Formats: sequence, C-alpha cells, structure tokens
Amino acid sequence: MSNANADSLVASHDPNHPANLICDLCKLFYNNGWVTGTGGGISIRKGDHIFIAPSGVQKERMLPDNMFVMDLQTKEYLRVPQSLKPSACTPLFLAAYTNRNAGACIHTHSQNAVVISLLYDKVFTIANIEQIKALPKITEPGCLGFFDTLTIPIIENTAHEEDLKDSLEQAIIDYPAATAVLVRRHGIYVWGETVWKAKVYNEAIDYLLELAVKMRQLGIPPDGAIGSERNTRVV
Repeated sequence: MSNANADSLVASHDPNHPANLICDLCKLFYNNGWVTGTGGGISIRKGDHIFIAPSGVQKERMLPDNMFVMDLQTKEYLRVPQSLKPSACTPLFLAAYTNRNAGACIHTHSQNAVVISLLYDKVFTIANIEQIKALPKITEPGCLGFFDTLTIPIIENTAHEEDLKDSLEQAIIDYPAATAVLVRRHGIYVWGETVWKAKVYNEAIDYLLELAVKMRQLGIPPDGAIGSERNTRVV
C-alpha cells in the first residue's frame, strides 16, 4: 500500500471516524484522570481494520495522523506513522477482538482500578448497585439486573505489557461473562461490541470500582446482600 493510500485510512472529516474518535476519547480519559503522560491506550475496530493509538504520545495531544492501522485477519500493519512505535497494548487489544469479537478496547490506568486490584485476590465482585444495569450479560441478550453480581477477573502484572496477553486470554476463557479484566497494580482493560458500548462499560465499571473502595472504607461489603451492611463489616 502506498503512503498516500495509507494516510487516507486516517484522513476524514467525519467525527465518528475511528482516528478522530480515538483522539477525542484519549482527551476525555486524560481529563477524567484515567490516563496520564503516555500511559493507557485505546483501539477501535472498523470492519477488518484495527485503529490503534501509538506509544509515546501524550493522550491529550493525540492526532489522527498518529494512528496505526492493522488488518485484523493478517495482523499486518496497513499504516505505520513515522517516528512512532506501536502500542505495547496491541496484543491485548487483539485478544479482545479475536476472543470477544469486540468493536473497541480501552485500557486505562485508573487509580480506582489499581486500588481495587490490591483489595481483592482473583476476582472483583459487586452486587445490588443500580449502576450494574449498565453492563451486559455477554452470555445472553440484555444487561445485568440490580440483583445480579458483576464479576471482573484480576490478573498479575508483568514487566512488559505485551507479556500480559496469555493471562488476559486465559481470563477471557475462564470468565466468559466478563467484559473487562483488571491488572494488579496496573489498571484495567475494557471492551464492548462498539466503541460507544465500550465507553459506557468503562465509565460504569470505574464508577463501581470507586464506589466499592468507598464502601469497604465504611465497612460495607460491596458484594453483600441488601441490608447486610447494617450488621456486616468487611474484615
């Protein structure tokens, strides 16, 4: 593919084009405090084209011209911006695409995610909170109900992000109803059928993570039955 054809993959006046959306969402996540410096990342799928934010670019300064574009089937890059490196998150994004048929995958370094990963062992669970209803059941149509339990697996961090691929894929297999994976002392990966659903899931999960931290500080079990907070305290 020529350079002109490659550049045309990210050149669009459509605000919903993946290259433009990634820039807007990176700024939003930066303003929310979920990504700082050049940490975190996001990828959006459009057909068989995977648009990936690069490594080493400050999230609030991301430009469409910075985007990598990969062919999902061949795993070959269709566009490589000059002087930039591919995101180390790329193998993790691909795991969500190939194992969950995701339309987008978001990776943040949210402090709420990091703290929760230190408070729980293998999984984070929370129940009987209204915001749970924003999240999908995955294994069947519809969203979780108020009385359902949200479960998010937790995997151990590695020295190099790309080395998380095998454990993240195993978590996806072991928890088929999950739409996210927490990485201890690191952050979280969240995916969805579309970029907008991934965004909603990420926002809802971060809300629930922050709430769970506060509930535990008050001695209220996040995954306890209604009314249990009156006589049960987290140890």
